[in-house]
Amino acid sequence: MQAAQPTSLSPRVIHRGVESYQLTFDAMRAFTDARDAQTPDEFWIVEHPPVFTLGLGADQSHVLAAHDIPVVQTDRGGEVTFHGPGQVVIYLMMDLRRSHPKARLFAREFVHRIEQAVIDTLAAYNLAGERKAGAPGIYVSDGQYKGAKIAALGLKVRGNGCTYHGVSLNVAMDLTPFSWINPCGYAGLATVDMKTLGVSVPLAEVQTALAQHLQHLLTVTQ
Repeated sequence: MQAAQPTSLSPRVIHRGVESYQLTFDAMRAFTDARDAQTPDEFWIVEHPPVFTLGLGADQSHVLAAHDIPVVQTDRGGEVTFHGPGQVVIYLMMDLRRSHPKARLFAREFVHRIEQAVIDTLAAYNLAGERKAGAPGIYVSDGQYKGAKIAALGLKVRGNGCTYHGVSLNVAMDLTPFSWINPCGYAGLATVDMKTLGVSVPLAEVQTALAQHLQHLLTVTQ
């Protein structure tokens, strides 16, 4: 008898378009509440109107001046960040139990793979990104903007191994609102986007590229 060949379960990619953060946040939690062991994993691609979001342990004082931008408390990890037009946001609705029997132990590797997907996406446009120990996200690793943050990462991993929230990559944004906060809790942390680094590319193209890299690195083989 021939052994069964392993099958790959690639997350479904859902394009939600431009959507308010609160609407997406509510939908993520509802999806995760309702899912079971057979529910397919999904990546949600979305673009948000301007919003500041706070992680569970975030210090409100890191919002220096919100101006007229809403501030939303979330249940992800991390501090404060900004989402806005011209930014790729992909939410990762995954069940880590499919990847590792002890899902919580796999969470660090999960983060590493997400960060690698961003690094690989940037590399496709000849941009060099790197990790920083103790500071999740991706930072420019050379040139004039060395050390500036270009991608942010914040996740929720429930006790049953199911995840939501995800990753954002700055493509062509109004970066001014980042100066109204201490990004990710770091005073004076510079932020940058791909356009500032000399790469002008349609947002949809980068959305697709990052989703494909995430699928490559996070697809489960059973």
